[in-house]
Amino acid sequence: MLLPKFGRQLSSMFDAMSLTHFYFGTPKKQLELGFRPLKEVDRNYDQGGRSFYFFDFDDNILNLLTPIVIFHKHNGEEKSISSRELAAEGANIGQSGPFKDYQLSDCVKTGSFRNFRDIDIDIQDRIQRRKNQNFTKDIYDILQLPEHVWKGPSWNYFHYAAFNQRPLAIITARGHDPETIKEGIEILLEEKHIQARPNYLGVFPVTNEKARKELGDCGITESVAGLKKLAIKKSVQVAFKRYGENPFHRFGMSDDDPKNVELITEAMVELKQTYPDNAFFVINTHEGKCIKKEIFKDHFKETEIQDADNLQPSLFDL
Repeated sequence: MLLPKFGRQLSSMFDAMSLTHFYFGTPKKQLELGFRPLKEVDRNYDQGGRSFYFFDFDDNILNLLTPIVIFHKHNGEEKSISSRELAAEGANIGQSGPFKDYQLSDCVKTGSFRNFRDIDIDIQDRIQRRKNQNFTKDIYDILQLPEHVWKGPSWNYFHYAAFNQRPLAIITARGHDPETIKEGIEILLEEKHIQARPNYLGVFPVTNEKARKELGDCGITESVAGLKKLAIKKSVQVAFKRYGENPFHRFGMSDDDPKNVELITEAMVELKQTYPDNAFFVINTHEGKCIKKEIFKDHFKETEIQDADNLQPSLFDL
């Protein structure tokens, strides 16, 4: 998200509603549950099946303000853009459109995605990590804005999965240490935005160097979408190892990036071929929509989930 150079503190020249439109334009509403949460067992509980949830984080669970930095081709001047701007114009950067005179930089420490990685502190020191890391500071910042601004389109899926202790994995393009991601989610628990600590199946910040190697990308050659595909398959393997192989297990992942959704779908199709008795879903949250796609061996079935006041809890159980 766009973060101006005047820093991370909320400027007194804007009230909360002004900030909403300044950062995001007209906010896209996340699905509203419309009911008081009640504990539910997994859909296939009687057959020993579990429902496994995999989530992208940015613009999916939360809409964060983390800036992406692009650089002027001729003078190196920096310009901060939002993740939504990157999604819309990424293919055109340096070629055409509003950012035709700019370029991305891959440098880990000074490049375009430096704010999506940890700063160099002792990762064992929880107090320092909470105080200084970009990810946790960004979560503290966004929670100062109205809830309908920072809750992403998959917020209620995430809330439901955490509340009901469904095994879940975070699969994000960020490059933080996994413990930093967990520390950021811990803030949501402490601030009572979620009612239970997630039952983590795994946390995969796929551009983290250690995570890349664990996923088999030792040559650092895979794209983000490709790494997410590997992380999905890894998560399914972990699920079967931890909870046993059961044809009644169900798996689903939500993501807002169309390119990622395409490779996620490919991964789910491949998994369906390997595990034909299990159910696999892809939830596309691009531009605030919520389209749920079930993967069958020879076709897909798509359902667009609309905003409604009386959604039932079972809707969120894959």
